[in-house]
Amino acid sequence: MARTYATQADYQSFTGQTPPTDINALLAKASRFLESNVFRLCRYEVDADGYPANTVVKQAFTDAVCAQAEWFDETGDTTGAAGAGWGSVSLGSAQLSRSVTNVTGNASPAREVAPAAVDALSSPDLTPDIFRLGEVCTW
Repeated sequence: MARTYATQADYQSFTGQTPPTDINALLAKASRFLESNVFRLCRYEVDADGYPANTVVKQAFTDAVCAQAEWFDETGDTTGAAGAGWGSVSLGSAQLSRSVTNVTGNASPAREVAPAAVDALSSPDLTPDIFRLGEVCTW
């Protein structure tokens, strides 16, 4: 089951803005994106459902997801499709072309961790005894 680390109320509290109409989808996508690209590479204790057990870590994850959802909303791209290049396009008599440098969308802002999400996960409150960013280990 996919975990979502933030709610609409969390987003509104974090950003101070009225959430967009698709906020639940943005939060779910931001949660999946950060879980697969950041959270899984960190060391922290989890509860029975896989969420951070420590309240400080849990709040940092909530803030990071809200920041990522805000980033997705501001960039207007949650899939990376906007970063995929195109070779040539024609519409009637108009023709446009450019060299294709990115066909995967990986250079899109939608495939980047939002700077504010990194800030949330770099808080001095996240001491090494409760959270380690980017530490991969085996037990």
